[in-house]
Amino acid sequence: MSFKDLLALKKTDHAPDKKLILVSGTLIVFGLVLLFSASLVAGYLRSGNSLYFINHQLLGLLLGTPAIIICSRIDYHIWRKYALYFLLGSIVLLLLVFVPGLSANYGKAHNWINIFGFSLQPSEFVKIFFLLYLAAWLEVKQNKLEDFSHGMGPFMAILGIIGFLMLLQPDLGTLSIIFASSVIVYFVAGGRFKHIIVPLLLATICLVALVNIKSNKMDRIECYWHPEISADDKCYQTNQALIAIGSGGFWGRGLGESRQKFMYLPEVWSDSIFAVVAEELGFVGSIFLLALYFFLFYRGWAIAQKAPDLYGRILAIGIVSWILIQTILNVGGTINFIPMTGVPLPFVSSGGSSLLAVMAAVGILLNISRQTRVVSRKM
Repeated sequence: MSFKDLLALKKTDHAPDKKLILVSGTLIVFGLVLLFSASLVAGYLRSGNSLYFINHQLLGLLLGTPAIIICSRIDYHIWRKYALYFLLGSIVLLLLVFVPGLSANYGKAHNWINIFGFSLQPSEFVKIFFLLYLAAWLEVKQNKLEDFSHGMGPFMAILGIIGFLMLLQPDLGTLSIIFASSVIVYFVAGGRFKHIIVPLLLATICLVALVNIKSNKMDRIECYWHPEISADDKCYQTNQALIAIGSGGFWGRGLGESRQKFMYLPEVWSDSIFAVVAEELGFVGSIFLLALYFFLFYRGWAIAQKAPDLYGRILAIGIVSWILIQTILNVGGTINFIPMTGVPLPFVSSGGSSLLAVMAAVGILLNISRQTRVVSRKM
């Protein structure tokens, strides 16, 4: 199959899911507006340019736009042929953060690399690379998943390699997203529930061990249970986020009127951006934003139900599960429903790597939606 054939739509293909395009476009535009409002002060103080963070996001959008178009036109089945390369690519990407000269450390984390002056977060691309591999592997193993030696055993081994490399960074937030979405697609592919209990128990044990080893992780747990302790130090971000959310009330202060973004609340452009959204747009605006994410999940689930094959179904559910789980972790940490994980809010938080990876994934989802009705007509 030539590259020209890959880019050309099949005669049996149809227009992609318009509702998915609409909700994705709304999230991108809405995200740019929210990031612009939240990051002006932080951008100026960091670099002397108020548009510092929005410019980085526009770069991600510049790369993400052709990515979503190309991925939406390439037949998603082609990715299955390169599944092993995606697994190897995931491992290489996670190892790059430890290469001297490439590694860019922020705080205690080793999850960034610098290439020609540009910062990239490899783990963002691992989310999609590993999913592309896992979907192909699960399709091949679909009739053997009930056998532990062919199903859960290899699944745990593969996931364990990725998990080990991510724990070395450490990036517990991204690992939680990959682990949860992997378990979901394993179950969707036909895995037995009693087998899924095993990795859940192992993950719990590893989490408890990591929390006790890493003092900063224990701090987050303590701040989750008792945010009032160390309100000026360890639990400062949690308390300021809650203040911002509470001060927004029902209608909010108004777009651009946040007070916490004046360097009272850390990471307003990334981890804590939802707190600024709640402060400026209030309960109504926050619910609207969350409704967009859930509608995106709903469209992805609907596409998965009509996918031409198991591979397409796994990919569709894996993509929207990843986006929704990441949203829940970010928002849940901000409102102190769960401990903070430090993951960005999809489409909204500053991060060209995150935006590029999500847009490419949505492009793949759009291509799956192009082929759904073909199968339904045959049925």
